[in-house]
Formats: sequence, structure tokens, C-alpha cells
Amino acid sequence: MYDRRNRLSRQVVTEVKNHFPGHVFESVIPRSVRLAEAPSFGKSILSFDSFSKGARAYKSLAKEVIQRTKNEEKKSVQGGAASGGKRFIV
Repeated sequence: MYDRRNRLSRQVVTEVKNHFPGHVFESVIPRSVRLAEAPSFGKSILSFDSFSKGARAYKSLAKEVIQRTKNEEKKSVQGGAASGGKRFIV
């Protein structure tokens, strides 16, 4: 999880994006108390607190994954390899 207050977290995000250009999702999952609490109640963050920053971040990531999958499927149907060997990093 990402903590924007932590310099190391910011540096890691920058390095990953620089090392894997075009393969890293824009969504970042923030460190939060609500995300940490959800498992102790036996729930996912979406059922525990669906309006928390963490839940919204996971929803955003899911939308990105779906969109990229659709885009790659379109490329595949149009005559190219599904991803040209590309892998996306979450």
C-alpha cells in the first residue's frame, strides 16, 4: 500500500513507472486504517466501508483493469496479439 507522506513510497512509485513505462496502472492503493481493519471483521473493504479511500482506490483499479482488458481484446480482434507480450503491473 502507498503512503504519500512517506518519501520511500513516492520514490518506489516513480521508479516503477520509469522502469515499466506504459505498464503501470494509474490507481494507487493508499495505506489506511479502514483497509487494515476490514480483514479483522472478516470482510472485504468493499463490504466493510465501501466509501473509504481504500475502497474507492480498489474500484478505480478494477475499472482500469477492465478498460485495459477491453482495449487489448479490441487489438487482438483487429489482428494483433492480445498484448504483444506486455504484462501490466498492479
